[in-house]
Amino acid sequence: MISLEERKTTLELLNEACMAGARKEKACKILEINIRTAQRWGKQKDITDDRRRYSKRNPSNKLSDEERTMILKTCNSSEYKSLPPSQIVPSLADKGCYIASESSFYRVLKETGQLKHRGKAKPAMIKRPEPYVAKSPNQVWTWDITYLPTSVKGHFYYLYMIMDIFSRKIVGWEVYEKQSDKLASIVARKAYLSEKISGKGLVLHSDNGSPMKGATMLATLQKLGIASSFSRPSVSNDNPYSEALFKTLKYKPGYPAKPFKSIESSRNWVLKFVRWYNEEHKHSGIRYVSPAQRHCGIDLEILEKRKKVYEEAIDKNPDRWSGKTRNWEFIEEVYLNPGRSKKKKEISCDKAA
Repeated sequence: MISLEERKTTLELLNEACMAGARKEKACKILEINIRTAQRWGKQKDITDDRRRYSKRNPSNKLSDEERTMILKTCNSSEYKSLPPSQIVPSLADKGCYIASESSFYRVLKETGQLKHRGKAKPAMIKRPEPYVAKSPNQVWTWDITYLPTSVKGHFYYLYMIMDIFSRKIVGWEVYEKQSDKLASIVARKAYLSEKISGKGLVLHSDNGSPMKGATMLATLQKLGIASSFSRPSVSNDNPYSEALFKTLKYKPGYPAKPFKSIESSRNWVLKFVRWYNEEHKHSGIRYVSPAQRHCGIDLEILEKRKKVYEEAIDKNPDRWSGKTRNWEFIEEVYLNPGRSKKKKEISCDKAA
């Protein structure tokens, strides 16, 4: 039934359209009402005088409040909280008990928001990994393993790669013929020693693979004083820096079109890539300086020089610049898995180790 408010609004729109020159029949089609209905409404002296009789019937088979309460109490009991109504109703019948039909059980559970998951069937809430902030090199590292194709179908080499998120520098890598926590611990130890960070707090983030969470790997990190951090299962966004690094690696123009013939050839290619990435590649995430420049702290000087170049260009030809210049400001903080709120939560990397 059309309510009185909708009827009144429809008549106002119809009269406005007719006053503007529209045909009443076409206006009624647009408003999705019959022209006879509009004529009948127009003849009424008082549009609010609604003489229609509304049904106030109460179905005889409607569940009582006591029955609804009993359904919810039964479904949430320790015996039935993990079962669907299709299992609960027959079980109650075996005990000589009838509360309501199976469809009524489903309807009541749906109305109370308990239909999808109840009891042990309810999915576990996996929290986002702790956010970390890096304000200088060797505070937060991230690592992962990627596949390198070989000439043997179904066989791969495995590239272990560790990156510093502050500078984006690749601080450790190796290519092996298999994945294991023992090999991962070797890569982590070499990177730790090469950076000479003994005694400093460090966080190493990774996904949930077996090499990352193996006993040997975790024992090595604990011995070195490195705090481990892990992504949520099947959530690649929790480890974005390593994912982006591997994309750069595999989409680089020089990436081999054919599989690697030997593990030595793969190691030689990765060695060249790491040198290019660290020394020559101007990274977009750190104002287009190389990771090596940022890692050793000379990027601030480079950005200041660029800023002066742009300021001098503005002074020479101010009419060319209609707005702000390119942003060459130094990036002081880099976040790993920041919270969704605008205010990012900072966690001290020194306390995490």
